[in-house]
Amino acid sequence: MKKTDWPIRWDLLLRYRLIEIIVLWEGRLTTNHICHSFGIGRQQASKDINTYLRELAPGNLIYDRHLKGYVPAPDFQPVVTKGQVAEYHELLSRQQDLSDTFTDLDLSLPGHTVIPSVSRHIAPETMRNVVMATRQKRPLRASYVSLSRPEASESLLEPHAVFCTGNNWHVRAWCQANREFRDFALTRFQTAPEVLQQKSRHSAEEDEDWQRHVTLDIIPDQRLTEAQQQVIARDFGMDNGLLQVRCRAALTPYVLSQLGITLDNSHPNPLVQQVELAQPDQVGFGSKRERTLKALAGL
Repeated sequence: MKKTDWPIRWDLLLRYRLIEIIVLWEGRLTTNHICHSFGIGRQQASKDINTYLRELAPGNLIYDRHLKGYVPAPDFQPVVTKGQVAEYHELLSRQQDLSDTFTDLDLSLPGHTVIPSVSRHIAPETMRNVVMATRQKRPLRASYVSLSRPEASESLLEPHAVFCTGNNWHVRAWCQANREFRDFALTRFQTAPEVLQQKSRHSAEEDEDWQRHVTLDIIPDQRLTEAQQQVIARDFGMDNGLLQVRCRAALTPYVLSQLGITLDNSHPNPLVQQVELAQPDQVGFGSKRERTLKALAGL
């Protein structure tokens, strides 16, 4: 995302993002897209497009009189989006979820549908208390279970970050019982954790695996034929057969899990495995290897 010299209001940012997503992935943008999505008039929608072109991305859009809409310029460069198809998927998902509201949104993808994602159940009060404690830097008293320890145990946690892994939410916190930073799935809290009044004594700056970043070298499964490896490389947009993913060391297990990569054993069928780490030992968790494997298994 290109940084601007001035802050963008949240409502304008959402409209600018819609402009980029629609024109990039559908190839034609009209004021109707903005009008129907945000309930604004045609004049305001036209003003949004002109402001986007004047102040954020001059030359990014070209008006096509034949199509009666804007098309992306040959040298189109995303400014308020990343230019990734996942953003278009998210837009389609919202449109499908809110079909009653967006019935007039002219998304031209014929017969489109989005496979519904299955998310874990989290009680709203659990999320509220975790977010409050994290923002206010206060400890949590929580009753927690896991697959390896299904009996509820009380823990005193000092959270510093909340993150989503796709279908589940976790809080990164100092665990007083284990005397180290760990991840806790919000679905595993038996009841809403209690936010305590005192201030936390451990901060994110002390969490080495959170502060440390690693670059994962992902390659096609080497058991595949060369032609099959080329197909996989193209699927993932690899450069010379290599995809580099940078992430926090603490989040490495979740990135690998999303890619279907395990640290010990590959899937017996390379057509299922598809990708692997170029250097399996680059995930340097040292003595934490067992816990890393448990995180991958959701234990």
